Amino acid sequence: MRGLSVALVAPLSDADATIQSMDDASPAKWHLAHTTWFLETFVLRDFVSDYALFDADWPFLFNSYYEAEGARHARPMRGLLSRPSLAQILDYRAAVDEAVLAALPTLPEAARALVTLGMHHEEQHQELLLTDILHHFSVNPLESAIWSAPAKVPVAMPGPIGWIEGVSGEVEIGASGASTSSTSPDFAFDCEGPRHRALLHPHALADRTVTNGEWAAFIADGGYADPRHWLSDGWSWVQAQGITAPLYWRREEGGWSRFGLDGRRAIDPAAPVTHVSLYEADAYASWAGARLPTEFEWEAAAAAHDPLAGNQLDAAGPVEPRPSLGGPAFFGDVWEWTGSAYRPYPGFRAVEGAVGEYNGKFMSGQFVLRGGSCATPRGHVRAAYRNFFYPHQRWQFTGVRLAKDI
Repeated sequence: MRGLSVALVAPLSDADATIQSMDDASPAKWHLAHTTWFLETFVLRDFVSDYALFDADWPFLFNSYYEAEGARHARPMRGLLSRPSLAQILDYRAAVDEAVLAALPTLPEAARALVTLGMHHEEQHQELLLTDILHHFSVNPLESAIWSAPAKVPVAMPGPIGWIEGVSGEVEIGASGASTSSTSPDFAFDCEGPRHRALLHPHALADRTVTNGEWAAFIADGGYADPRHWLSDGWSWVQAQGITAPLYWRREEGGWSRFGLDGRRAIDPAAPVTHVSLYEADAYASWAGARLPTEFEWEAAAAAHDPLAGNQLDAAGPVEPRPSLGGPAFFGDVWEWTGSAYRPYPGFRAVEGAVGEYNGKFMSGQFVLRGGSCATPRGHVRAAYRNFFYPHQRWQFTGVRLAKDI
């Protein structure tokens, strides 16, 4: 699994892996090093008595936000780290992997649980690697493709959105046990629990996500210029940033194009729209006479579906949302914005120690997304999985599923 991260950066030069195009994104080699620092710090340093740090100066560089671990290099300055080189960081990964594997048979349960957490942490950063690389390349006027891709075969537009009547009444929400134990077959992050009851009112969910073609109709109808559809903060954001279309879209003589990991191409009208903010998702829902689902409505519906199905990341190569092949898919392609704030569930308690900072301290001002995307490693998500971003952020593969009251 750690090898996938290395495969994802194989097409990159040292310069490609060093740049940082915005504060929200990190250089590719920083992702590689940070996920290695996590294992080195919380497993090897803390549980292997004779372990010596690979480089005593590097924890300052590759700690992300763990206050308990002390001072660290400022996040907006990560792109200035021309040293260490990509090759040195790959050596670091190899050395730490070897040390963890050697120590694993004798590690106590607490340390093995941290290895498990570190592997799921790695998968989160594999997705971030891809989305950050995409943003880095998008600001280069050459708009180079990271991977080549075959010519696309046109797919017929799906029919009108159908509606699935949602579960109503009292439902159980959240991961059972929300266990991070290495011996549990059902890993979950702490923010996915505790499991608790929620009351759902009669509602319906769209049987698919919104397409590029449908979004183009929203634009053509003046959706980005009509304040009636926008939240106040969203309208201020649109006005201040001059937002007129999803991120990476550009109006061409023959229609809209988008930039992706395979370079700039015409949008596929049948594919799910992506790289939209919560503000845009909410405005589209208003324009369509609908709303965004709550995270509890979404989870209750998705629980009956296979989280291993759908278009998710299996290996390095072209990654993008694909047109629906029919049937209500709840996993893959695009993360689906919900109208729910990212807040703790009843009874939530952060775990003890530095890793208690992993999720809990971010439960403010962000919204929940569900379902995973084309860049999410297959097997990483489940119905209870809670992703979260600020309402203006859209460099991830974020999309829209509509809901309505009935």
